Amino acid sequence: MVRDNYRRLSRALPGFIPRREQNYLVAEIGKVLLGRYDRARRILVAEAGTGIGKSLAYLQAGIPWARMNQKKLVISTATLALQEQLVDKDLPLFLPHCQPAFRFVLAKGRARYCCARRLQALARGEAQIGLFDTAQALSAGQQQQLAELWQAFMAGNWQGDRDSWPQPIDPALWQQLQAERHNCQPALGHQRCPFHLARAELEQADVIVVNHALLLADLSMGGGIVLPEPEQCLYILDEAHHIAPVARDQGSARLALRQSRRQLEQFNKWLGGLNELLGDEGQSALGRLLQSLSQLIPALNGLYRQLHGALQRRELEPDSQGCLRFSPGDLPVGLDELLGVLKEDAQGFCRALGPLHSQLSEQLKLKPSRAATTEAALATLSQQQLHGEQLRDGAELLLRATGPKQTPPARWLELAQPNKQHDKQELLLCATPLAVGHLLELWCWSRAAAVVMVSATLTALNDFGYFRRAVGLRADDGSHYLRLNSPFDYQSARLIIPPLECEPTDPDFDALLVEQIPLWLQEQAASLVLFSSYRQMNQAAEALRARGLSLLVQGEASRQALLQLHKMKCDGKQPSVLFGTGSFAEGLDLPGHYLTNLIITKLPFAVPTSPVEEAMAEWISLCGGNPFMQLAMPEASRKLIQACGRLLRTETDQGRIVLLDKRLLSRRYGPALLDALPPFTRELG
Repeated sequence: MVRDNYRRLSRALPGFIPRREQNYLVAEIGKVLLGRYDRARRILVAEAGTGIGKSLAYLQAGIPWARMNQKKLVISTATLALQEQLVDKDLPLFLPHCQPAFRFVLAKGRARYCCARRLQALARGEAQIGLFDTAQALSAGQQQQLAELWQAFMAGNWQGDRDSWPQPIDPALWQQLQAERHNCQPALGHQRCPFHLARAELEQADVIVVNHALLLADLSMGGGIVLPEPEQCLYILDEAHHIAPVARDQGSARLALRQSRRQLEQFNKWLGGLNELLGDEGQSALGRLLQSLSQLIPALNGLYRQLHGALQRRELEPDSQGCLRFSPGDLPVGLDELLGVLKEDAQGFCRALGPLHSQLSEQLKLKPSRAATTEAALATLSQQQLHGEQLRDGAELLLRATGPKQTPPARWLELAQPNKQHDKQELLLCATPLAVGHLLELWCWSRAAAVVMVSATLTALNDFGYFRRAVGLRADDGSHYLRLNSPFDYQSARLIIPPLECEPTDPDFDALLVEQIPLWLQEQAASLVLFSSYRQMNQAAEALRARGLSLLVQGEASRQALLQLHKMKCDGKQPSVLFGTGSFAEGLDLPGHYLTNLIITKLPFAVPTSPVEEAMAEWISLCGGNPFMQLAMPEASRKLIQACGRLLRTETDQGRIVLLDKRLLSRRYGPALLDALPPFTRELG
């Protein structure tokens, strides 16, 4: 079947050129899916270099297997650009030549759809009813756009999807229109709900394209919430090197203590207006909820006072950014006990909300004439349920005890400056799991029908070990690993490391860049200069513009606008120079004459300044390891390969890479980083 599809595709495409690496990837994915390597654990980790055509490869292998085994194929990506490529190009290209046939759809989060009831209420001038609605009066322009949205929705010309509206929708207007989990009431029916209509479309689709954030949000809630259950899915995780950081974000917690207390106090006052809606039957449930609030609010207040007092007494000393990281072990100034109380009281609050929600849901059915008021009340209860769960789970993560071989979470305190409404300082307790492999194993690896992880950069220093540890796989767990080199002619590209007077750690390095960059821009038609920081980039741009250089600098216009201007200049035979930071080192596609000269100013070593990076480095040291070799080096290797990958985007591309960091030649770790790069023609100073 796969071979037949391939023959049809190859005959239909003009100028089709078979790619050996692509065919090999198709075959290896097929072997994993058929259980040839491990019937109990069908997981493939494949590094497929640029130009192999990995998306068409996994479509050829994955779709027939999923269709024949009655599974859903879920393709998850990290970037919007790849999603658009799949939905607008690759899937439509493959569809006419694939047997069995398939249907595909792009899945998006709830907030990308409008709520039909909110749209109707706002269009009719009805107030948004609810405890925490902060709807502002609409401007004339917003009212005009609202009228257009409502008319198009009623006429069936718009399905309520923000991305399908031809013009940008005003963000403040959309905030009042977007669908939200806590405002969604199944008892009211979903006949015209854009989100639920889109979800019904997902159920009919065979191939679902999604982003990593939505996929992991769904998996973290047990799966089957928006997307199909993991047991029914073959997952293709493209750009898989982003999976661990996104999973870490999903497991994080931020407890804003004053804001949480104020919200609960408002909620407590609001509950007094429920008597008439509930009737006699709901009074006992209301009483239990009020009792739970009388415990939860003081618990939050006590936690805030304890932290605020310790800061006043200088028992806790934040850094210049208002951040204080807690080292592994017991939390300071008695926070363990106070967080334990908060966790229990938040759990009691969540339990007390359930019966009251049930009572109001019953009233919604019995008294449809009061549907709007009851719906608003249910939405407020649902919002508070989410709030209570966040408090409970955040306290649990901050308190989490770890065994001798387990990695503790990063835990820290942030100080936020007082705002205009509140003169007292906000304190935020934050926690992030450092090791998320066990979560991914629980959420996905152990449950999915099959998983294929692909990326152009999965190895670090020529080894899968760094990625494997990050995502919770083991060398002996049955997962299969594959590394395919790019078909590009890397020998046609030059890697130049010039002899320089100083290293990036030298205080004179910024001045050196201002002298060196113009030398390597001379007589070059299309250049990209990558910096390690905005500060360094902007400083260099200011100095070079003073010398008369014309530059396109990241941050001075949108990414899309900068790239369009760059291409226009290149097409017009004008020299063009792009300045960018780390985000331009990944996902930037400038083939052919749009990029022939790549300058990398500095090796992409991350400075451990965030609480998460500091905590990871500290834990590795406590375990007797070397944070630089185990953390900084592998990550720098992966990022350097990504940055160098901007130069060659097609099989006929040529050019040069100039690395202005002599540490590749002067430091002991330099050869390892060099050997992990593709086989460019080297010119080493």
